[in-house]
Amino acid sequence: MDVLNLIAGRWVEGDGAEFADTNPARPSEVVARGRFASVPEVERAVAAARDAAPGWAATPHHERAAILTAAAAHADEHAGAWGAELAREEGKTLPEAVAEVRGAARILRYYAGEADRENGEIFASPRPGENVLVVRRPIGVAGLITPFNFPIAIPAWKIAPALSHGNTVVWKPSSLVPLLAYRLAQALTSAGLPDGVLNLVHGEAEAGAVIVDHPGVDAVSFTGSTAVGRAVIARCGELGKPVQTEMGGKNASVVLADADLDHAAEQVCLGAFRSTGQKCTATSRLIVADQVADDLLERVAARAAGLVVGDPLAAGVEMGPLVSSAARDRVTAGVRRAVDEGAKPLAGAAPLDGEGWFVPPTVLDLPGTGVGFWRTELFGPVVGAVRAGSAEEALGLVNLSDHGLSAALFTRDLGAALRAVDRLEVGVLHVNSESAGTFPHVPFGGAKHSGYGPKEQGRAARDFYTRTVTVYLGAPA
Repeated sequence: MDVLNLIAGRWVEGDGAEFADTNPARPSEVVARGRFASVPEVERAVAAARDAAPGWAATPHHERAAILTAAAAHADEHAGAWGAELAREEGKTLPEAVAEVRGAARILRYYAGEADRENGEIFASPRPGENVLVVRRPIGVAGLITPFNFPIAIPAWKIAPALSHGNTVVWKPSSLVPLLAYRLAQALTSAGLPDGVLNLVHGEAEAGAVIVDHPGVDAVSFTGSTAVGRAVIARCGELGKPVQTEMGGKNASVVLADADLDHAAEQVCLGAFRSTGQKCTATSRLIVADQVADDLLERVAARAAGLVVGDPLAAGVEMGPLVSSAARDRVTAGVRRAVDEGAKPLAGAAPLDGEGWFVPPTVLDLPGTGVGFWRTELFGPVVGAVRAGSAEEALGLVNLSDHGLSAALFTRDLGAALRAVDRLEVGVLHVNSESAGTFPHVPFGGAKHSGYGPKEQGRAARDFYTRTVTVYLGAPA
């Protein structure tokens, strides 16, 4: 399969280096090939987006919405085939991959619905014969940089609100997952998106830097690592450019003594091991009340040890490979360091033999919070547990992190849940469900080093993709 760049409404091969997109379950198998966009091509993409911006902003909102709705129908129609391509390209299981494609379609439909929602406010004026209107206008050209782990869903939740609110887009997906990016762009162009409104450029760090730095890009939305995200924030600050980032997580699940242990163990494992732990909201820290720690950890370890790991396209497989050899090596080295620092493996830990970038679902009993594992995001299927003497101590341990994206709390105590809402320094809190997961109609984003700028998804996305104009509207004398 050959993937192309989309610049000014034309599908072009690209003048940059060749790349091969391989299957992480069978690295010798090439899923897709293509060429990166050169720097001049990225600059042409920005110019095309600028040229298209006035016309797209002037297009009635309901016409823009109709294109998003048609693209959603196209994605739903191809969900099975695209899901299989996603599983081959990124490594998540086929059911998860198909669900992600359908999730992207739901996101497109949600932002099509913005055309039917209020898009401004009216205030009384202290002056007679005058009203004060607050209206929203597009920001212009949005530069979007997206990661590998949700190759169609995360791009959809950036592109859909950007387009719905009248912006044009220059988009650089992760170079690890070019095929699903190509598919999403195909869905939008087949739906009738005008030339230049969406520009897709395949590339690596250099292409991303061009997008961030280009004076023709009015705002930047980035999802990826904390280190790169902070560099993007700093650069946009120098340029005086609005920026939105969603970065790393070191998410905790807390199991209190009154929790349903079977339910908690199942949910912890879903949060830790689904998508091979390659979620920014994945559970990587487990905080358990002393009274139930041994029972809970026995259940979690048994569930982890019983997970079926293998080819994500095969029936019955519950966890696929990591996305690359570099990811496998990083996770394996992180587990080894934790064991060297005193962590006790309860499940997994030993590398898996054979072809593919597989690692086992791993549960570690940590000697305390002083080990590097407690602070460092591995981005893989590894969870480390510590014990807490009280509910208050457990909540305090959640906050013992530079990150603050997501957390989960398992308890039957409503008071404990309400205290968690007040105390936990996170952007997303799940009570009695896994730490991962979000819906398109509610805000998503983190606190501390996990996020910066306006939240994504829901109506919160409007705060980033629009600017307000306050209009003092008075009748002539």
